[in-house]
Amino acid sequence: MGKKHLRKAGILAASLIACGVPLSGQSPQLAMLDQLDAGRWVMRPREVGAAAQALCVPNGRRLIQLRHQDSSCDRVVVQDSPNEVTVQYTCRGKGYGRTHIRKETNRLVQIDSQGIADGLPFDFSAEARRVGDCAS
Repeated sequence: MGKKHLRKAGILAASLIACGVPLSGQSPQLAMLDQLDAGRWVMRPREVGAAAQALCVPNGRRLIQLRHQDSSCDRVVVQDSPNEVTVQYTCRGKGYGRTHIRKETNRLVQIDSQGIADGLPFDFSAEARRVGDCAS
């Protein structure tokens, strides 16, 4: 293969990686979140006096935008490793956030998230644990 073709192949590979398309032999972006068990999870904030919250998690990616659950947001993956991910997201007209999730097991994660939702700042740290199946 000539230098010109190698350069084009390199540019194409770099473009695919930037878009989150895995190359052969690479795991997909945010694969750690895809390994988390779906079902009913309970999130326990570390803040004293804060109430636990139950939520149905169809997949681990649901945990990225806990303060912008129903929003379509643009995401940028900041960190993506086998046991930790950090994602920054922007929801036009609704705010933004940055979430860090550390996996202890496929049923237990630590979540730190901060940003702006509905014009107000948020900053929380919580432990989330799978406790069962979602109600039908």
